[in-house]
Amino acid sequence: MNDLDVRVVPTRPGALRRAAPALLGYAAVRALGLVVLALWSGARGKDAYTLLTARWDSLWYAGVAGSGYGHEVRLPSGDVHSDLAFFPLLPWLERLVAAVSPLSYADGGFVVSLVASLAAAWGIFAVADHVYGRRAGVCAVLLWAVLPVGIVQSMAYSESLFTALAAWSLYAVLTGRWVTAGVLAGLAGLTRPVGLAVVAAVWAAGAAPFLRARARGHVLARGRSSSRDRASFVRDRSTALEGGARSGERAGTPVIARRVRAPKGAPHSADAPGVRLRRVLGAFLAPLGAAGYVLWVGHRTGGGPLGYLDVQAGWRNGFDGGYAFARFVAGTFTSLPSAPAGLALVVGVGLVVWLYAVCVRQRQPLPLLVYAGVVTALALGASSYFGSKPRLLLPAFPLLLPLALALARLRTPRSALVVGAVAAASAVYGAFWLNGSGPP
Repeated sequence: MNDLDVRVVPTRPGALRRAAPALLGYAAVRALGLVVLALWSGARGKDAYTLLTARWDSLWYAGVAGSGYGHEVRLPSGDVHSDLAFFPLLPWLERLVAAVSPLSYADGGFVVSLVASLAAAWGIFAVADHVYGRRAGVCAVLLWAVLPVGIVQSMAYSESLFTALAAWSLYAVLTGRWVTAGVLAGLAGLTRPVGLAVVAAVWAAGAAPFLRARARGHVLARGRSSSRDRASFVRDRSTALEGGARSGERAGTPVIARRVRAPKGAPHSADAPGVRLRRVLGAFLAPLGAAGYVLWVGHRTGGGPLGYLDVQAGWRNGFDGGYAFARFVAGTFTSLPSAPAGLALVVGVGLVVWLYAVCVRQRQPLPLLVYAGVVTALALGASSYFGSKPRLLLPAFPLLLPLALALARLRTPRSALVVGAVAAASAVYGAFWLNGSGPP
């Protein structure tokens, strides 16, 4: 734990104005990606809007929004693809948009993703600005926008919605708003299974003050014991007062044990009863969304508390610590045509692991490290859908903070040139990716 840990701070005036450069830059990058996608798709005789709203997972979300849960697809292999694998918050919002407007459920998903992506960009800025300053916050948002899989942020998928909820929950944790953090973590848990990462971050941050208090208690206890031993030793050897002892202070008392009155108007201590109660309430609220949906699925399927795992097994999805992914990567080196792809995967995984190590070395706040670590572990350790792993890593924005710091140190013209070049490459790759045969 370090000086960047949880602390209560007042809300900054003009928060939207402060974030405006980041949001405008983000909107420009996303607009470039959509324009390139439209041109690329048109050249191939495809409709870009259909790729964004009516393909792959988007169809499942729209189906849940329109008809509720209960749809299954049975494959010749015997696998059963159930819509219960998809968490409900995005379909609920799609239904809400359709109820209050003439838009379809698919249109509603697109609108929700656009709004949520801007909210996510603002949340990422808020976190990075709080930890490293405004310039780093702008760079973090731009880096998130220009990720090779950034086009997913504009799809009727749940990544943007989840990232927005996660980012603002983490910001609430970092600024000591525990109830808000718990509510947002609960909503994140209704969005994607990886909502567990937000819950873990809230719990870790909430437990840290308690553990530090216990550690201080042990230090004080050892100090008092040592003080008594020294006092006893002095009484045995001499009846004189220890030289230099001040009135009202016991000789040998550790400095840490001396109480210092907080200045008037200072923020409440993290150990204050009210703060402690809000911290406990936030920790209680955080898992309710994910736990509620998982238990409901178990009840509906008759599989009990682990029924959701059976649903995921029907999609041949689960967690094996990365064993299946490692076998998949190794298999790419068995033939020359696929070897470059295998090498790219190895480099990509190595980069992700290296970035997390840098985050630890730079002593990011504990909630960010826990969140990014769990998201990364779940993404790389999933046993299926290997081509979707870059998309699954999209919410792990704290991994971008070391790169944001490096970019922030460059002069503005040079950093703009770097971001512009990467944004163009990302837009082309996103258009190529979505026009492919497989799901992103």
